[in-house]
Amino acid sequence: MIEEPGRRERKKREMRERVADAAARLFAEHGYDAVSMTSVAAAAGVAEQTVYNHFPTKPDLVLDMADDMLERSRRAVADRDPSLTPADALRDLVHADIDHFATEDPLLARGEYPAQSIESDVLRRYALQFRHRQGDALAEAIRDTDPELNPLVARAHASALITVVQAITDRVGAAILSGGDLGVVAQSLHDDAEMTLRDAAANFRAAKARAAGSI
Repeated sequence: MIEEPGRRERKKREMRERVADAAARLFAEHGYDAVSMTSVAAAAGVAEQTVYNHFPTKPDLVLDMADDMLERSRRAVADRDPSLTPADALRDLVHADIDHFATEDPLLARGEYPAQSIESDVLRRYALQFRHRQGDALAEAIRDTDPELNPLVARAHASALITVVQAITDRVGAAILSGGDLGVVAQSLHDDAEMTLRDAAANFRAAKARAAGSI
């Protein structure tokens, strides 16, 4: 019997989540650096090759959604209404990410990206490499939508937005590791993110006005 494509995709997704959850629990208990792909396979009750089929490298177990995150942020900036700044375009994504981690299972959260990228120097390097790629993608989107801006100005603005996103992620991770009240931390982060994004939006509009005046 040929398995229906929809069912195959569902089973694949379920297996991926099973492996990711097993890895998160191990990372939470032992730390990213001390966990091997073999131990993840054993904890998930699958063959080691199955782990590699879904997560080709160990960092992928933590950064598996990075490419999707990069594309969502790039698309938000590239497809935004002309009246919006890049900071405006990213606002909903930033607040949604804060809400997601505030309601995450505490055990799984301790083994996921925000917390583990603080605990592990190895993973931190991968995380910052990803943020650099994300900054490049946002800068390219800004250059496409606002060609009057100097490319270096566009890159500087993209870097500032990525700095905000990473700083928020680090504060979430620190709260998780300290056992803090994520609901209280989330409200503070929402307030700080809103203030910072408004400031970034104002700076972007000022840069646009200067560029328009120099043409």
